[in-house]
Amino acid sequence: MLSSLRRRTWLGWLQLSHEPSRLLVALAGIAFADVLMFMQLGFQASLFNSNTRIARSLNADIILVSPKAKNAQNLSTFSRRRLYQARDVAGVTEAMPLYSNILTWKNPQTRQDTLIQLMGFDPAHDVFMLPELNQQQDILKLPDVVLFDRRSRGRYGEAIAQLEAGEFVTTEAEGRTLTIRGLISLGASFGTDGSLMASDQTFLRLLPRRNPGSISLGLLQVEPGVDVEGVVVQLRQILPSDVMVLSQAEFIAREQEYWQRESPIGFIFTMGTAMAFIVGVVIVYQVLSTDVNAHLQEYATFKAMGYRHRYLLGVIFEEAVILAVLGFLPGVVLPIGLYRMAARATALPIAMTFSRAALVFGLTLLMCLLSGAIATRRLQGADPADMF
Repeated sequence: MLSSLRRRTWLGWLQLSHEPSRLLVALAGIAFADVLMFMQLGFQASLFNSNTRIARSLNADIILVSPKAKNAQNLSTFSRRRLYQARDVAGVTEAMPLYSNILTWKNPQTRQDTLIQLMGFDPAHDVFMLPELNQQQDILKLPDVVLFDRRSRGRYGEAIAQLEAGEFVTTEAEGRTLTIRGLISLGASFGTDGSLMASDQTFLRLLPRRNPGSISLGLLQVEPGVDVEGVVVQLRQILPSDVMVLSQAEFIAREQEYWQRESPIGFIFTMGTAMAFIVGVVIVYQVLSTDVNAHLQEYATFKAMGYRHRYLLGVIFEEAVILAVLGFLPGVVLPIGLYRMAARATALPIAMTFSRAALVFGLTLLMCLLSGAIATRRLQGADPADMF
């Protein structure tokens, strides 16, 4: 079929360009379907990236987490004694606790109550792979001092400007006065508007009902050169069932799986992409079906002249490929601007990527070819004897 297309006149293009208005409407419809797919896939990717950002920034080879934990924003607790047990396993060099909880605090700029994720840890250890945080950990040793995430979602512009100018900002949380003395860059997510970093002592003062012996995550580091998977197997054998042992890669995958399969929002984005694909199929089918009906006599004439049915199929598929390519061009340009608008409005990490563009182009090509395959069913009945 491809060799036939190369040898003959580009009849498909001539038919499409014969009616420019119909062609423009078809391209607009394909571009619209592409924009919908790009937006759904973009938000889905930002869902995964934003909600696994904390997991990816942890300075740990192995992570202990409660089986009851749903995601990184909704962590259950387990006994800190599990860290001491894990520390006795050969190859484990460090076992660090991490406390996490959703905190109600006053926005230092608007003074309105809002929710933010508070994480507490021992400032003597580099719990996160965030150089900006690690350079400021000493100030967290001061009571009721925290570091604020400059990429948090909400009205924080004036407070951030003060902090960048070297000034301190005070606010309130759980009836205590907090002093913000620095900034970090982590980012908002679908689950939380932002993050606060504090020492474990400040964390427990803000949440006095929290048992110091109950931690949210256990972060284990192993000796260089030691097989992490082997240590994971050993830990799973000795630790009780009230804690799960995961490598960092498994922890990230578990987090992503939750948002993809168990969270309603992950299903919504997948369904939205599928619906956009179906809309595109319907639009292209209408265009190609109308074109086939309008030229059915000409196709019958081709058959009478001895052209095979596959030649006629090649014409329809040629139109489908042309529509896919031309419709994809505006469909890939428009989302770039929409991504920037969405990123500014939501503080979510959403941007165009080559892999996503390639995926949508593949879906666009499939969408048009599928529509062409459906539209060609009329050609099978194009009998010259019935036409004349």
